[in-house]
Amino acid sequence: MNALVAGMAVTDPVEQRLLQHRKEVRKIFLRNLLVDVHMGVHENEQGRTQPIHINIVLYMRADTVPSHDSITEVFNYDQVHDGVLRLAQSRHINLQETLVQEISDFALAFEQVLAVRVSTEKTDVYPDCDGVGYELIRVRPDIEGE
Repeated sequence: MNALVAGMAVTDPVEQRLLQHRKEVRKIFLRNLLVDVHMGVHENEQGRTQPIHINIVLYMRADTVPSHDSITEVFNYDQVHDGVLRLAQSRHINLQETLVQEISDFALAFEQVLAVRVSTEKTDVYPDCDGVGYELIRVRPDIEGE
């Protein structure tokens, strides 16, 4: 079901939920961040890296609007980019689900982030498939009371 906000249909269910409690929501996204990760449970995945695409959407508080066009006035997404690289490259990870959960925990630790959508995608699992992935959507539990 689509919600109407200022005459526009909002089809993203996360946006719909957040817009029930605020006038606007801003999004920051990292699309197809390509990272070589030590990941997998199968024997052929041990001792090597494999390419993983990571996608992140941060649903942000909209109460800070830059008035001087300065990075100091907004959320610096370098924090997320660099933190995700550290998480993904810090050790061997068995499951995509584990990495996605850790990235969502990391992102929601920033008070400006209201919700997060995180997905990972292995790009070389099957020759007849572009990718195999996992996605998690989490909304900060305390946002409804704002």
